[in-house]
Amino acid sequence: MARRGASARRAARPVGVRVVVDARPLQEPQRGPITAYYLERLLEAFATHPLAGESFVLLLRALSHDPTRSMEEAGLAVSGRRLLPPTSRVFRSAGLTLDSFLLRGAGLGAGSGALASGAAGTVYHSAGGAMPLASVLPMVASVLDLAPWELPERYAATGAARLGHRLRARALRKSASVIVASDATARTVRRLLHVPEERISVVPLAADPRFRHATEDGSATTRMAALGSRFDLPSRYLVFVGRYDARKDFATLFEALAALRDQAPKSAEEGVAWPPVVVLAGASGDDNADSPAVARAARRFGVEDVVRLTPRLDSADLAALQSGAVAHVQPALSDGTGIAAIDALAAGIPVICTRVGALPEVVGAAGIIVEPREPGRLASAIRAMWEGGAVARQISRRARLRAEGAQRTWDDVAHETRLAYVSALHPHAPESER
Repeated sequence: MARRGASARRAARPVGVRVVVDARPLQEPQRGPITAYYLERLLEAFATHPLAGESFVLLLRALSHDPTRSMEEAGLAVSGRRLLPPTSRVFRSAGLTLDSFLLRGAGLGAGSGALASGAAGTVYHSAGGAMPLASVLPMVASVLDLAPWELPERYAATGAARLGHRLRARALRKSASVIVASDATARTVRRLLHVPEERISVVPLAADPRFRHATEDGSATTRMAALGSRFDLPSRYLVFVGRYDARKDFATLFEALAALRDQAPKSAEEGVAWPPVVVLAGASGDDNADSPAVARAARRFGVEDVVRLTPRLDSADLAALQSGAVAHVQPALSDGTGIAAIDALAAGIPVICTRVGALPEVVGAAGIIVEPREPGRLASAIRAMWEGGAVARQISRRARLRAEGAQRTWDDVAHETRLAYVSALHPHAPESER
């Protein structure tokens, strides 16, 4: 695998590069929350520790909120911005195909003056779905979502969508460097997209710092009380974080909850309520806590009384919510980053998840990992954590110890991403010369 060890990555020295970044996900985070989160944290880390000669050209959607000024105020060296038409809004699935041509043009001339300003060269970094066709610049692509290829029946159901994803797969194969968040994701990228192993860099993600310090934050208790009142939360609950979409295995979760609500607790500690309650944080979208789709699904499975829905929460509220949970539950069918589980573990909360994508690597021994689409096993895992027996105590202790130890940061992610930029500029140079 192309992943370098932590010591080798730390020893390497990145140099300043001009980076053309498709920053449109930052303008509409609700359309691609993982991509927006990734870009926000990565650019924030770049701004905190800038390199000489480093600068960024932002590709933005016209007629939308422009984040350029706030980025510059944070310290990011923005050398230019280019506005693109709102293709995804107007053309829906065909927008991905049109973007492939528009983005190629957006890169023309973006490197002008870069060498004179001290940059080692210019690269194009894509973290979202769209990628330029036959880019004039060396391509660096972060693959955060494999659902179009792992779940084609849902995400490549139309001819336009299939064409768009084929063009993206072709662009990924031609990219100078492909960044993934786990070894499992790297294997899937090789198997499904046929990206050469030598072009893949595994750069695991990091937790939002707010989760690491959630239990130490004096305002967390106040936030938790407000959330409890707002969403009618019990004193004990499990928490799921994410949107209601096909990447997550809500059907298995609801089947497991339905089975548990019809059972009696076996060995619960005194005073532990039954049945388990799960808070679906963000599953109802940005501002509607009564989202019809997820609410209908809960009613269909007969579990509307044991789930609580919240809209998308900001990081501080989400950290407070996670820190008070018995465990984090992440049933998934496709997960390229494991970011929700990373945040939960940073707060010292154990994780129940499915053996999918990045999740097993992220969770390790600090949780319970079950096979996907097996409601019986998921129900057993939930029961074990909820009842608080010996297994739950042991796993919870591991999660707390991990949270108390040294943790990966977004500065680490930024450092290794900068190395991928240099690798894209000099793909055949020995690593010692990069």
